[in-house]
Amino acid sequence: ITDFLEDQELDVILTVYDKSAFTISRTLLGQVEDYLDQHYTDRQRGRRKLLQVEETAMRKIELGAPLFPLKSAARETAIPDSSPPGLEAWIGNLDESFSRTLLRLIDVKGKTDTEVYKRANIDRKLFSKIRSNDDYRPSKRTVIAFAVALELSPEESRDLLRRAGFALSPSVLFDVIVDFFISRGRYNIFEINEVLFTYDQPLLGG
Repeated sequence: ITDFLEDQELDVILTVYDKSAFTISRTLLGQVEDYLDQHYTDRQRGRRKLLQVEETAMRKIELGAPLFPLKSAARETAIPDSSPPGLEAWIGNLDESFSRTLLRLIDVKGKTDTEVYKRANIDRKLFSKIRSNDDYRPSKRTVIAFAVALELSPEESRDLLRRAGFALSPSVLFDVIVDFFISRGRYNIFEINEVLFTYDQPLLGG
């Protein structure tokens, strides 16, 4: 189906009714599970730490104590009456937008627009919006789908995500699964979606 769609402008929908119909190679699933064991932040430990912080804050509130030292906080976070000097220079020096970066990468990688949005499992209309709107803000899943379609390295993928205001986090299951595939140079979006589906995560593309 994937090979056929390279040359055809069609939408193909496959319907499965349960996970047993979505068979993944046990070898691949085992590799993903090993990677999660090594890289996925201990969510329970993270939750315990967060609860400890919240409990400390609540005790301070109950005792009437300020959450932060007032004098130092006032110095560090004081909001001026007007824009600080040089702000306009910073604003005027914005980095390349996501849309421009994406189009540049398509050219650099020697791919066509059609090839990329199909490999990304992205609708042609959505791609047209991105191409025509320099300020378009895509979803995180859309950015990752393009990173996979363009076969970007981990560094290139993180840079493209930053252009859209996102990042990959070792404490987010979806992000760690995506990082597993990109770091190993495995760019089949349907294979990635199979694993995401197995772990009840949102799928790439759309």
